[in-house]
Amino acid sequence: MAGTALGVGPGVLALQLLWGLALLLCLGLLRAAGRARLAVVPVALGAAALSAALLLFPREDERPAAAAAEEIVDTFFIGRFVLLAVMSLVLLGCLFLLLIYHLMEPVFAKPLRSR
Repeated sequence: MAGTALGVGPGVLALQLLWGLALLLCLGLLRAAGRARLAVVPVALGAAALSAALLLFPREDERPAAAAAEEIVDTFFIGRFVLLAVMSLVLLGCLFLLLIYHLMEPVFAKPLRSR
């Protein structure tokens, strides 16, 4: 594979860089006060639109090269799906814990002063 770094091509690295910068910018904007917090939405939508543009308009030719004499077999197919299932369960568990401990946290009223 020509032009790869860490086993992935330049397109994947560009997408990772794009979303990494968008995440850092969103985290910075969320700490801002006032209307600047609302700028997170356009940043996320802009990153999604740019990602869609990068995915829909590839640079390389989409026609595959001439087929090799031997067939390529994915030997780690089942293990990869087990890993995906475990990661999905962890994500669902984390979202459930976020719901319970953060979003549904009770807000207690302040006691009224009586004179």
